[in-house]
Amino acid sequence: MSRVYVFNQYGGPEGEELIERPIPEPGAGELLVEVRAAGVNPVDWKIRDGHLGRDGQLPAPMGREVAGVVAAVGPEVEEFAEGDEVLGPVAPGQGGFADHALLRGDQAVAKPEAISFAVAATIPVAGTTAYDLTHEIELETGQTMLVLGAGGGVGHLAAEIGLLHEFRVIGIASPDKRDLVESTGASFVAAGQEAPAAVRELAPQGVDLIVDLVGGQALRDVAPLATTPDRIVSAADPETAIELGGAGRSRDPETLMKITSVIGYEVITPRISGEYPLDQARQALAVVETGHAVGKTVIVP
Repeated sequence: MSRVYVFNQYGGPEGEELIERPIPEPGAGELLVEVRAAGVNPVDWKIRDGHLGRDGQLPAPMGREVAGVVAAVGPEVEEFAEGDEVLGPVAPGQGGFADHALLRGDQAVAKPEAISFAVAATIPVAGTTAYDLTHEIELETGQTMLVLGAGGGVGHLAAEIGLLHEFRVIGIASPDKRDLVESTGASFVAAGQEAPAAVRELAPQGVDLIVDLVGGQALRDVAPLATTPDRIVSAADPETAIELGGAGRSRDPETLMKITSVIGYEVITPRISGEYPLDQARQALAVVETGHAVGKTVIVP
């Protein structure tokens, strides 16, 4: 048997539960992975809340990104073998907050030896999101990128990527995340009503790219800072971004391999603020849901 964390009803955390199930068997093109770490993301609780629909089969496994060791290989998988260390997004309908998870072989990549399983588990969702957003608009050296929500798991990576490309980066985040934002090399601006004016002081001519990880009114407030509306890109609220003249995230199938290589060379480093055992998955999700996570939160079965 194998443990997996699920939710039994749409809504709040009261529907979450750690249950046992038979160890999954990999189908064609799939890998069975013994999970060593799983990343926690806002999308996890948003799915549970029903923000992405309420017609999924229940109980629904939770968790979207993992790193671990291949325990079994399904038919038609030639890239990996038992014992390989890998990372990737979980297969559709599966969950990563578990002792074992199924991955699509064509969506997994080898884990670099230089990074831990905990760091590797932050790459498939958070790492790829940061990479895609920062490459949505082609900026030149010295141009300004504004990251709205720079203190979270995606935001601080986006800031690091921006600095790697020698962009000028301004990060908006809550005051308790100032140290993390400034550690990336970005200029910190406190979130709130005064944030747009503070950014304008730092960038009187406007910003060349807004990377949004918050959405809603916070995005509307900073949108006029963009040099043109098409310089707004959002992972948190693509509908509002499009309404404002910007865009949502465009996904590149090569992104996971690219960002894994960059992190493997330790050019940028995901920051992990909390590691929780699987039987404390509810606490891990609560930290992310309340917005208190500084950097990334991971579950380590």
